[in-house]
Amino acid sequence: MSFQNFDVVIIGGGPGGYVAAIRAAQLGKSVAIVEKEKLGGTCLNWGCIPTKALLKSAEKFQSIQHSEEFGISVKDVSVDWSKVIGQSRTVSSQISGGVEFLMKKNKISHFAGLAKLTSPSTVEVNNDGKKVADLKGAQVIVATGAKPRRIPGIEFDGKKIISSKEAMILDKQPKSMLVMGGGAIGIEFAYFYNAFGTKVTQIEMLDQLLPAEDAEVSQTLGRSFKKQGIDLLVKTKVESVETTSKGVKVTVSDAKGSKVIEADIALVAIGVEANVAGLGIETLGVEMNKGFIKVDENFMTNVPGLYAIGDIAGPPWLAHVASHEGIVAVENMFGENKSGHGVDYDNVPNCVYCQPQVASIGLNEKAAKEKGHKVKVGKFPFQASGKAKAIGEPEGFVKLVFDEEYGELLGAQIIGTEATEMIAELGLARALEATAEDIFRTMHAHPTLAEAVMEASGAAYDQAIHI
Repeated sequence: MSFQNFDVVIIGGGPGGYVAAIRAAQLGKSVAIVEKEKLGGTCLNWGCIPTKALLKSAEKFQSIQHSEEFGISVKDVSVDWSKVIGQSRTVSSQISGGVEFLMKKNKISHFAGLAKLTSPSTVEVNNDGKKVADLKGAQVIVATGAKPRRIPGIEFDGKKIISSKEAMILDKQPKSMLVMGGGAIGIEFAYFYNAFGTKVTQIEMLDQLLPAEDAEVSQTLGRSFKKQGIDLLVKTKVESVETTSKGVKVTVSDAKGSKVIEADIALVAIGVEANVAGLGIETLGVEMNKGFIKVDENFMTNVPGLYAIGDIAGPPWLAHVASHEGIVAVENMFGENKSGHGVDYDNVPNCVYCQPQVASIGLNEKAAKEKGHKVKVGKFPFQASGKAKAIGEPEGFVKLVFDEEYGELLGAQIIGTEATEMIAELGLARALEATAEDIFRTMHAHPTLAEAVMEASGAAYDQAIHI
């Protein structure tokens, strides 16, 4: 089979790969993209998008349960589980179809199948065990993402011991679930299943949920989850999981000893590992770092002409990071990065879409002090927000960390109903090196949740009006 030649061949059609493909096409390059499943990758098909559809169903269900607070009486509320799951799959399919349209619009050649690097510049594509194409790229980008990480000695069976993928498509709602892991994925599924009435126990080995977040935010979320009925076990380690005819028996241990917890299903959500199997990178001498492909500031591996972006290149494992890496990698490899713009890893928004939502960017108070900053901290509770009270969502707060001497915004943490939307303002503020004075003097519409950002910036220097 003769080679088909392209300026760039991209392995993986997720938010890193397809965005890189579009940017390369915009620059007038010939582009091939190889994806074994639906375009959009894990994010669009098994992650970011379908989970948000599920979480919205949970939010709506909870809202109905509290509708009497707004003078609305709703009787005989029921849940059609198959429609809850089905709606999320419909959304996923629609958006994946949108990516297919973008490939055609930008004249990007899409090859369906498994990709294997046969050299730094050549890719073999196989579908159902049969070779369907040989591709050659002046540049090659690996963007195959990551998959759920296993606990050593505990294997996924897809039925009683499941990953996040199976958690999205269970045909029957479990009566009880044990969630291993207190990171974003574990948090979101714990919230989702609990909201619909599943008895959820959540286990985290470290001393707080969302271990990378501000301690006060994590404590607030923990209190909210307990109030919602979720059993939380922190500083707790999973020792073993046994499947039974009824479900699972999970042995856990903490400082007080060990105990067994029984549930219908155990969800393992302890992180991710790189999708490198079958790629052929080991035969090319590609350098690795803790199981992920090592790259330089231009996202090139140690093998000239071979690049890696997104989750497969290591943390932070976020779709928006992968997309930005894809754009920068393409612009750099073709000499089109006129501004010298890179990926600012110090200004990456982190979002968790449970209720209350959690979002952060930059340094939290502890991290800022550890870096030697003298800080001013401004905090504004949603309890004092007219909009938050009016919509019945007074839980949480905005917390801003400033450099004491210059007033520069070092970081922001938000926990509350629309935290993941509000964080964008703080990302822009940090990118523009805004000070507390700049934010406080910027007029915010009233009444809005965003006013809490203005008030928190004022609070840092004792200028807040409403607290």
